[in-house]
Amino acid sequence: MELTVSTQQGKLPVTVVQPHGDVDASNYTELVDKIEELHKDGAKDFLIDLSDVPFMSSAGLVALHSIAVMLSGEKPIDPKSGFGATKAMDRTRQRGMQKHIKLLDPQQYVAETFDKAGFTQFFEIFTDLQKALASF
Repeated sequence: MELTVSTQQGKLPVTVVQPHGDVDASNYTELVDKIEELHKDGAKDFLIDLSDVPFMSSAGLVALHSIAVMLSGEKPIDPKSGFGATKAMDRTRQRGMQKHIKLLDPQQYVAETFDKAGFTQFFEIFTDLQKALASF
């Protein structure tokens, strides 16, 4: 998986991170590590552009959850903890929509995965870049 990073201006600067390729157990920590690095460098709001991600495994879901927890100021559970990370997603989902991370244009399979996992109650998902940027 490759990652492309850019900054777009909405009401405020939004860091757009675009993974290219599948997000799965072989690479999900790259996404978490990159956003953690950008956050430490001062980025606050993130839009994850999923238009070039044909497949996302449960590890990818754990990565997005870990990022959301980190951006809310909490310490995320170690994503390598397996079932513990999955259970933490259930608890966090009850807090509602995330303010500092939103998702853009997931492909059909990935969108279906989000729906089945309940991520549509946790993340705002957009199909239009300008609307996504304006939502921050």
